[in-house]
Amino acid sequence: MAPVNVLMVGTGEYTTGWTGSGGSQSDKKVGVVGLTLFDLRRRGLVGNLAMVGVNGKKYPQIRQHLEKNIRDVYNGLDVSFTSFPGDDEVDPESYKTAIDALKPGDAITIFTPDTTHFDIALYAIQRKIHVLITKPATKTLSEHYALLDAAQQQPGVFVYIEHHKRFDPVYSDARAKAKALGEFNYFYSYMSQPKAQLETFRAWAGKDSDISYYLNSHHVDVNESMVPGWVPTRVTASGSRGTATDLGCVAGTEDTITLLTDWVKKADPARVATGVYTASWTAPQKAGVHSNQYFHYMASKGEIRANQAKRGYDVTDDAVGAIAWHNPFYMRYAPDEDGNFGGQTGYGYISFEKFVTACNRINAGEATVGEFDSKGLPTLRNTLVTTAILDAGRVSLDEKRTVGIEERDGRLVLV
Repeated sequence: MAPVNVLMVGTGEYTTGWTGSGGSQSDKKVGVVGLTLFDLRRRGLVGNLAMVGVNGKKYPQIRQHLEKNIRDVYNGLDVSFTSFPGDDEVDPESYKTAIDALKPGDAITIFTPDTTHFDIALYAIQRKIHVLITKPATKTLSEHYALLDAAQQQPGVFVYIEHHKRFDPVYSDARAKAKALGEFNYFYSYMSQPKAQLETFRAWAGKDSDISYYLNSHHVDVNESMVPGWVPTRVTASGSRGTATDLGCVAGTEDTITLLTDWVKKADPARVATGVYTASWTAPQKAGVHSNQYFHYMASKGEIRANQAKRGYDVTDDAVGAIAWHNPFYMRYAPDEDGNFGGQTGYGYISFEKFVTACNRINAGEATVGEFDSKGLPTLRNTLVTTAILDAGRVSLDEKRTVGIEERDGRLVLV
């Protein structure tokens, strides 16, 4: 059977490495989505590739950027793709035209502002298209359930949330070891990115979404996946302000957001645990790492600490003028011995390969969507708790109160 065809929705930094004013200055200088899918096509796991954005006038620069920084670096890797809208067009609804050009069983990846995820995903699901959505799946719990309901009406449609930290070898190993450490008691996480990112995110930062949705989503999902027998019961959020608005973001944009979350064991409600998740996008510009990230998990019989910022690997470059700690475990951009892209073991790459493999197996009749839910992958069903906590955090900030999370008729609701 022919491999799955994929449409990339969104043409920004994460897809192409192009920010509109040049290549990204982050650790994703040549993107993640496009490069990974171009290589998966080289390996025969992906068929035709397409890309859709709002402004087609960017495509000449994007193609030049991809040819220079991917094709010419990785042994002539094919970076061709069909594009929507035309190179002389601007069309906010072009994703519909692009999805309409697909056939049932094809797939899309969604890397667009958080507020657009729901509409794009729903349009694709209703047309029997597999969907990968960057985290968070949606901004609200109600929209998450609406997508789940829509997907259940299309039994062969696979919807997957790109929570790549689940595939970080340290985090994955920690999740396995946590099973032997007794009862969940405490989880604390921190994740930040430098203030320069606010330039990249200026179009939506503080308007359409916040740093908790963008970064806390990583560790909330990791915590959720570590304790499947537990549910959150309430969230109290706190946000600092001032720095982002000094840098030109809209008034009220939070710099750093912390979510204080109560968890209860479903089989023994007398057992209560605490989760604290902090995220910031106003870290120092030259802190040596692009993403500072670590967590501490404590249970009744032991604890786990993971610091993923420095990883024991640093590079000092006169051209940069500072020491920097790199993370090749996420995306390894170095070519292999044959000159091809050699980052297939990066957990950023693995996340997409698992989605593509699932789509191909479902299309071939070798697996069902339900089987992937049971494997613990970050499917739409398996990420409901993460959306509940993130949504409750936003409501808590907006309404200045603690927000409860209850289960009613088998579904989580905010109260």
